[in-house]
Formats: sequence, structure tokens, C-alpha cells
Amino acid sequence: MEANRVLIMGVGQTLEPLEFALAEHAPAGVVFVASQDSHPMAGELVRRYGAGLRHHTLLLNDAEDLGEVFRKGLEALQKALEWEARVVVADITGGTKTMAAGLVLALTGQGVTFSYVGGAQRDAQGRVKSGFERLRLLEDPTYRYGLREWEGFRRAWNQGDFPAALDFLAELQARPLTPSENRFYRQLQGITEGMLAWDLFRHKEAWRKLEEHLEPALTIAEAWGHGAKVRVLQGLKEAQVRLREILDQEGWPTQALLADLLANAERRAARGRYDDALARLYRAIELAVEADLYQQWGVLLDKIETYPEAVRGLHARYRQIGGLRELLELAAALDSQLGRTQSLSQRLYADYTGRGILGNLVGLRNQSILAHGTRPVAPEDYQALCDYLQQNGLRPASPWPKW
Repeated sequence: MEANRVLIMGVGQTLEPLEFALAEHAPAGVVFVASQDSHPMAGELVRRYGAGLRHHTLLLNDAEDLGEVFRKGLEALQKALEWEARVVVADITGGTKTMAAGLVLALTGQGVTFSYVGGAQRDAQGRVKSGFERLRLLEDPTYRYGLREWEGFRRAWNQGDFPAALDFLAELQARPLTPSENRFYRQLQGITEGMLAWDLFRHKEAWRKLEEHLEPALTIAEAWGHGAKVRVLQGLKEAQVRLREILDQEGWPTQALLADLLANAERRAARGRYDDALARLYRAIELAVEADLYQQWGVLLDKIETYPEAVRGLHARYRQIGGLRELLELAAALDSQLGRTQSLSQRLYADYTGRGILGNLVGLRNQSILAHGTRPVAPEDYQALCDYLQQNGLRPASPWPKW
């Protein structure tokens, strides 16, 4: 008898297979899950096994209620752990089909081994004939296929927590894998590293990782016929086009970089990191004006040689910029002197200095602990500035695909 082995046993109306399982497992303790009709069988099993058997019975009011069976299964596991079980086995031979299903649902992914008593010879009712019983140990499929780890990876990725996603992938790769699975998860690790780099604005590194790993992973997923995996990986190929646009104009204030920054802010907000998100939106205001001037006039505010001759004198103001107000003022003046009206910089400057809401929204950012104050950013603070920017045509890139 293995020390501290506890058996969780569904109890039905047929005694022999349950007695066989009890004798084969030889547990130090047993937790019976029985119906109102079958619980006398549990008492008979204890009597036959011996008075020294540690035992506990959980009674079901309705053996056909899947939810109740599920809850009793969790209670049974808790009882086994209270007994300091080192090994927990759940025998699903006895009881209704609902009892077997409920116990499996409750105990998968919990480090429990399952068992079932079958046999080659059966009577007219389909029951195994006495003397022909055979015990089968059933591996928990959630362990074999790493379902807990995959679910953890999926949730972490979807929340934009790529370091955690990499941790779950490492756990997955520690499982027994087929060669094909091993190749896929290696490629997926590289993809996730690339997405982490992208999330940190390390665009070159992200491109290298995706170029190396994305296509091989997609080929394997297509060979498997895993539609959900193919969908995500195809979506990443489409997102990679936007990454290429950023890299093709690396170092310049571009609309592609602006959309990427706004999407990054969205991901921070989705994780409840509103101070980080609002800080990104503040930078997005500056970048939006810089990108608009670059797109319209080819002007880089810090480089006098990019200014048209007629407005080159404005460059002196750049050295006096101490914050967003001065940057908006310079950009608005540049647009005005070049004959442009109702430009982005002019609208933003008017809203910042006049009766518009931008000044108030930036004031909330300035009170943040990541700016000049001590006040945490509230969700509505972030959302208000996000809505304002979108009303001015500043929209994030499409979200990355989720599993």
C-alpha cells in the first residue's frame, strides 16, 4: 500500500467492480461519492475492506445533477488533501453517467489519476462478470495535452501580458510532446518574444522574430487543420504589414508610428494600467502634430533645414519649447504662415488654450504620479482623452489577434 494514497470513488448499485477497485488500489483512505440509493454500498465496502479504513461519504441529493456532482467532486478532493494525500486516484466505475462526468470535470487538471474497472466478459445487462474484472488507469488528458498551460498562455496573450505567456509556453514545452508539437511551440515562443519586443517599441527585433518564426508556425497549424491557430497566425501576418510600414520610415514621425502608439495605450488600459496609458496618449498628441506637419510639409520641428524658407524664422521657437503648449503654438503658427486653416495643430492649440477640453484633460495627466503629481489616473480620465483624440481623427491600429 502506497503511503497516503486516497481513493475518490463514485458509488453505484453494483458492488463487485467497486470492491475490485478498492482491493487493487489499496488506499489509506477513501472518499465515497454516493447517491441516496447507493450509499449503503459504501457501508458494505467499508465492512468488507476492514474497519481500519479511513473513509468519508459525500451524499448527492440528485445523482443526475451535473453541477452538484461537480461540487461534490471538489469537496472530495479537498477531503483527500486534508488527509495529506500524496497520491489521489479517482475511480469512475460506479454510479450514473452524470456522476462519472461530474467527477472527471471536477478533478481534471488537479494532479489526479483516474481509474476504471472494465472487463472482456459481460452479462446480459452489460455488467462485467465477476472474476473477469480488469483495472485500467486513465491518464488525465489535460496533463498530456497541456490544457492548463495552454489556457494560461491564451489568457496571458489576450491580456497583452507577453512575459507571462512565455512562462506558460516554457511549461508547455516541458511536457511530453510529439516532434510536430515541439516544433510548433518553439516557433510560437519566437513569435511571442517578437510580440513582446513590439509591445516595448523594439520594432526591429520584433520584425526579426516574426520573420523567422511566423511562417513555420503557420505551416504547422495549417497541416494540423487547427482553424483557430491559423486564424491568429494569419492575423499576425496582416499586422506585420503595419510593422513594416513603421520600419520603412524608422526615425520619422509617421502616421503608422502614431497608430502603433495609440494601440499600445489601449493595451495598457485594458490591463488597468491607466497611468501608463495616459502617458502614452500625452505623447500621442505631440506625435500626432509632428506626423501631420511631416506629412503635409515635410517639416521636422527640430531640423531648421526642413522648414520652408518663408517660415524658417519660426525655428528659433523650437529651442524655447518647455512642454505641450509651446509645441502646439509653434506647429499652429507654422501652419498659419503657410496658409493652412483648421489644421490639426490649430484645433488642438485652440482647445488647449481656449475653452476647449484639451487643457483640462492634459491637466489630469499632469496630476498623475507618472507626470508631476501624486493622483492616480482614473479609467474615466483615460477614456475622456482617448475619446477626444478619436474625435480628432487619431485612431489606434487594429488590435492584435487573440487566441
